[in-house]
Amino acid sequence: MIIDNDKIRSKEFLLIGEEADRLGLECYVIGGWVRDLLLHRPSKDIDVVVVGSGIELAEAVSKRLGKGAHLAVFKTYGTAQVKKGDLELEFVGARRESYRHDSRNPIVENGTLEEDQNRRDFTINALAICLNSERYGELLDPFGGIEDLEDCTIRTPLDPDITFSDDPLRMMRGIRFASQLGFYLSRETFEAICRNRARIEIITKERIADELNKIMLSRKPSVGWNLLDKTGLLELIFPELAELRGVETKDGRGHKDVFLHTLQVLDNVAAESDNLWLRWAALLHDIGKPKSKQWEAGAGWTFRNHNYLGAKMIPKIFKKMKLPQNEKMDYVVKLVDLHMRPINLIEDTVTDSAVRRLLFEAGDDIDDLMILCNADITSKNEEKVKRFKQNYELVKQKMVELEERDRIRNFQPPVRGEEIMKLLGLEPCSLVGELKSEIKDAILDGVIPNDYDAAKEYLMKLAKEKGLV
Repeated sequence: MIIDNDKIRSKEFLLIGEEADRLGLECYVIGGWVRDLLLHRPSKDIDVVVVGSGIELAEAVSKRLGKGAHLAVFKTYGTAQVKKGDLELEFVGARRESYRHDSRNPIVENGTLEEDQNRRDFTINALAICLNSERYGELLDPFGGIEDLEDCTIRTPLDPDITFSDDPLRMMRGIRFASQLGFYLSRETFEAICRNRARIEIITKERIADELNKIMLSRKPSVGWNLLDKTGLLELIFPELAELRGVETKDGRGHKDVFLHTLQVLDNVAAESDNLWLRWAALLHDIGKPKSKQWEAGAGWTFRNHNYLGAKMIPKIFKKMKLPQNEKMDYVVKLVDLHMRPINLIEDTVTDSAVRRLLFEAGDDIDDLMILCNADITSKNEEKVKRFKQNYELVKQKMVELEERDRIRNFQPPVRGEEIMKLLGLEPCSLVGELKSEIKDAILDGVIPNDYDAAKEYLMKLAKEKGLV
């Protein structure tokens, strides 16, 4: 088969082919770029495999690209990278690999194109297009990758047990591709992941986290998490999430399957936002429910304070899973902690005071919190969902009105601590903080407006009541 379109006929690929011909080297664009070309997906990852020295061809291409081209050579790995503007090319010599049982790092030797394709993880990633002039655009598909693309199937080129045992990260990659592309794992691939799941233990937490983030950023991330669960990988890499599965029944009353609910909330959020950390907040919003679950006579199953318990769990989870220990984690903690607040406002009478306090505590993250809150409305009771959605819109409207009027989001009391000390002749002490807090509460409760004169007048009133003036 010959591939002939504008992308494969780009000046960069023609240049690579010309330099390969001049050096007497076979070269092919291979892997994800070819897969995405055939799927009509955008792709920036351009891998060029060379039968011979990939570094030699990279050096020649970099020279031809001229000013602005940057060459990076990694002799240890026999690879090189060429960058110019948005263009990024990876060059590697064709190779064959063998593995030790205790490591996913292969023993690498020079090889043929066929041997290089044999080592690829999946058939759809083993496709190669020749860039040499005599065979320009020729597609090499030794494992039926085109058919698998048409059938939306993830399948390994060789024995899947060997493929996954050699490099267990490929199990995560297969699930990630299924989630990103909307494909299915072939039966043989799925069963081999189940058999080899324990091998994931030799993979670093950082590499696993990288694959999980890619699953989270897919259009429908529940696909990946469901496959992690069904293959048995979930309980090995994220036992806290696996604990959400299942329904317990007592006296004929059961609770919802929190795992399935969580995935629905995650997909709901994903439909509204590409924010990776908002999606993590959705995945973790009910992570505290197993620890808080109780049976109460008359009330049935309860999960009191699950938001607080879940927020307390997140730093430990992030640390163990090698997720960032910074403001991104703090953001997830905050949203998990607050995610019940809008729900409680929806269920109760919506007061200005309660809305002001929510605006104050959520700050700039209030819009993301409301996306999470809306996504969390998943009841099968259509009337309940309709009522909640109507009240949710009421809360949103009241937020807009109060924010326009009172400017509560991220506000600080108009009278600062230094001025309180100056006006009342106080030294730094806890009383200054108490007075400042009382002014803040008065504004949030609507006792006084959020302006300087009202706050100063209220301060002097407090000072008289406390005998300070």
